[in-house]
Amino acid sequence: MALAGILLVIPIVVLLWVPHYAKIEPKLFGFPFFFWYQFLWVFICSAMTYAAYRLTLAARSQTTPKVGEDR
Repeated sequence: MALAGILLVIPIVVLLWVPHYAKIEPKLFGFPFFFWYQFLWVFICSAMTYAAYRLTLAARSQTTPKVGEDR
């Protein structure tokens, strides 16, 4: 569960650290770094959120007893 939390915090910290990506160069297909970097993080955030979701499901299935099963 801690790893899932870390995966969810990473995009927040990176995207709130604006001086890190508030620049024009390098350009990609004519787009300034600022725009394509943020767009790239849309996909990275999606992957990290999905990974955190899968980790959470796995952790819950290990701690939740199945029907008819005692803890």
